[in-house]
Amino acid sequence: MKLAVVGGGSTYTPELIDGFARLRDILPIGELVLIDPAADRLELVGGLARRIFAKQGHPGRITTTADLDAGVADADAVLLQLRVGGQAARNEDETWPLECGCVGQETTGAGGLAKALRTVPVVLDIAERVRRTSPDAWIIDFTNPVGIVTRALLQAGHKAVGLCNVAIGFQRRFAKLLDVAPSEVYLEHVGLNHLTWERGVRLGGPGGTDMLPKLLAEHGDALAADLRLPPVLLERLGVVPSYYLRYFYAHDEVVRELGTKPSRAAEVAEMEKQLLAMYGDPALDEKPELLSRRGGAFYSEAAVDLAASLLRGGGSPVQVVNTYNNGTLPFLADDAVIEVQARVGTSGAEPLAVPALDPLYAGLVADVTAYEDLALDAALRGGRDRVFKALLAHPLIGQFEYAEALTDKLIAHNREHLAWV
Repeated sequence: MKLAVVGGGSTYTPELIDGFARLRDILPIGELVLIDPAADRLELVGGLARRIFAKQGHPGRITTTADLDAGVADADAVLLQLRVGGQAARNEDETWPLECGCVGQETTGAGGLAKALRTVPVVLDIAERVRRTSPDAWIIDFTNPVGIVTRALLQAGHKAVGLCNVAIGFQRRFAKLLDVAPSEVYLEHVGLNHLTWERGVRLGGPGGTDMLPKLLAEHGDALAADLRLPPVLLERLGVVPSYYLRYFYAHDEVVRELGTKPSRAAEVAEMEKQLLAMYGDPALDEKPELLSRRGGAFYSEAAVDLAASLLRGGGSPVQVVNTYNNGTLPFLADDAVIEVQARVGTSGAEPLAVPALDPLYAGLVADVTAYEDLALDAALRGGRDRVFKALLAHPLIGQFEYAEALTDKLIAHNREHLAWV
């Protein structure tokens, strides 16, 4: 079995490699290709990857290349984890929206739109090249904004599934609090990528006992602290929102905070320097502890499980993924991309039935889906007017004055990545 990782020079990659090594019985890889145009990073990451495989006794071969077509040729699956413009572009996404009093974040609001505009054309070009060389390969997208990127891939006819680590993070957190194995925890996870709620935490599967009331009663304060939201909010909602809901539920507070400290991108850039220095140590043969602070916790386990199911039917039969709605949420179009539990196998992902959403959540999901429709249109066809409409539609912006100013700022900060400018 051959897997290719586009963006293989990312400092995330050793997390993925560690999972491939530990879980090789679930996903036996014969060849793993790390693809990245940054030769210096790729050499460091590739060296550590080989040492991790060797230490854990994995027989697979790891190769590195800057040649995308050669790297994806004959691959069974291609994982996308790229960042167009790098941390420098992310830093801008997180800063210029603050000038208009709007949240600066790389996956939502104006910054999220900027990332989508830079990313979608690049991902679609990669996917077309995968289709030419490996027409049967599955594309697993971990590249943000996952919902918009996955929809672009699916609409273009690619065999693609989107993946995020939010659900598996909650699963592991709840399992630890309940003192059970993670596999015993079934989440009633619903929404869009980075806009989800846990409406139930059931033991043993969909029909098991719902432990969410117990978790909220006994650990509500700690869960709220992790999310940086008031405990009373979780108590009143009776659900656990994802961390990204803080941008909606506490928008103005977040904007004030972001204006008083360095951007997350600046923190990550410094962390990446340290990580790359560590990766260059020939004695290092495991992922360093510092990597846990980089983000992407449990990404490797989720990626292995998904790839195993898509390629061999050997992973968990039900997983949280991003895929077409297909009537699951009746107030959305079938071709909207949602993030829910789905039955996953060699034929793809099919969402499971979801109980009706309370209007409190359905309204926000509908609003953000409308924004994503407009964002994808802007990413595919370009034009100032399309960018403006997407920003005006976003619930975190929604005012003419802000949308107008943010449109100009977005274009000014992303000219080199926008072919239509």
